[in-house]
Amino acid sequence: MSGMSRIKEFNLPDLGEGLTEGEILAWLVKVGDTIELNQPIVEVETAKAAVEIPAKWAGQVQAIFHPEGTTVEVGTPIIAIDTDPAAGPMPEELPTPSAASLAAVDIAPAEGAVEPGLIGGPAPGGRTAVLVGYGPRTTAAKRRPRKGATPTQAPAPAPVPVQATPAPAAVPAAPAAVNGNGHLAGPVLAKPPVRKLAKDLGVDLRTLTGSGPLGSITREDVQRAVAAPAAAEPLTVGAATTSAASFGADREQRIPVKGVRKLTAENMSRSAFTAPHVTEFLTIDMTRAMKALDRLRGRREWREVRVSPLLLVAKAVLLAVKRHPMVNSTWAGEEIVVKEYVNLGIAAATERGLIVPNIKDAGRLTLRELADALTDLVQTAKAGRTSPAAMSGGTLTITNVGVFGVDTGTPILPPGESAILAFGAVREQPWVHKGKVKPRMVTTLALSFDHRIIDGELGSKFLRDIGDFLTDPEAALLAWT
Repeated sequence: MSGMSRIKEFNLPDLGEGLTEGEILAWLVKVGDTIELNQPIVEVETAKAAVEIPAKWAGQVQAIFHPEGTTVEVGTPIIAIDTDPAAGPMPEELPTPSAASLAAVDIAPAEGAVEPGLIGGPAPGGRTAVLVGYGPRTTAAKRRPRKGATPTQAPAPAPVPVQATPAPAAVPAAPAAVNGNGHLAGPVLAKPPVRKLAKDLGVDLRTLTGSGPLGSITREDVQRAVAAPAAAEPLTVGAATTSAASFGADREQRIPVKGVRKLTAENMSRSAFTAPHVTEFLTIDMTRAMKALDRLRGRREWREVRVSPLLLVAKAVLLAVKRHPMVNSTWAGEEIVVKEYVNLGIAAATERGLIVPNIKDAGRLTLRELADALTDLVQTAKAGRTSPAAMSGGTLTITNVGVFGVDTGTPILPPGESAILAFGAVREQPWVHKGKVKPRMVTTLALSFDHRIIDGELGSKFLRDIGDFLTDPEAALLAWT
């Protein structure tokens, strides 16, 4: 096998939903590393989520074309892999990024032409790489201008890749740098089984200190993080470090709008000015529901299950949708699309901004399955590992503003959905119960809906049914099922 045929360039794939670019957050491998097929090699942030991308080939990392923090277009080579390292050393001439990876894409191509490096344009191998289920696009991708570059200049030359030379074992590993979020800034050393274990348990490997060779993270490190009740959660760390803003001489801070924040801004602006919003409020007594949760936690088969008021709210919404299916629909111009399935979105605040992953076909799940799905959704979101697919196709959303101590709000509809429920804090308050003022567990619900689809009567009945279930879940289940 010749030297050039051994070297394969891996292009940044289309991560779904027509995304045109991604920012390289962290390299999980380095030059000289031996990698396996489907081993995660790089973490990339798109406009929807941070995702780990697996290797298409086994072999040895020969070159990395773009450093961490670089925004790269879909279809651009990001790494070179020697697929046959056992064949001996490579020739002196090393791989360099192709023209596609160096293109600034600042000047629009001629009409009808697609330049290399643009989505749908030519790339090494004769095609633009995409993930399964998504086709390449033929629209020019927008690229963030690099600092210090004029509009007509190409970006600074890509770093010249260096041939792999294994580091001597006697050289101690340098201490890992830490970024502004309190996480490791460089690649995290961990074997694929350890990464899978951490993903399954919702543990962010960047928050751990490895006890293995060269500071690598072991299974025991992950398991200790899960068992430690005082372990710092990513959301808490992010909130604490964000408040310590770095201001310039003008006492102002400028934060680039990108990634999840940029997508959220676009979606909220589009929704707010296209769908006529109406919000209704309902204050209810949840005392019986809270007691029902306590009884549920006490059952043997539920002792290891995370049970929260949000679980009952989700169940209430799903049952109410069965009674009022028009609420679970989409405005499609000349028609209204009513959906039999419910992909239940749960709004989650993360370090990178607001995301709304959804539980697919949630109406078919049992209460136990729904509880497990909610737990997995929240842990995955906190760990920053929510996939773009998990945030696509939502039909109805719940936003739990009560976790912040807020009574309620007027939520904006996610694009394509007709209703969103805000669940406020559950507080002990004076309440008239059986003719007497008593302390009861009270909360306020707020339902925003698209008035093109849902009129006041339907919205009120839907909200009232949710309130009835949360007021007396046992009676509602007997009456409705």
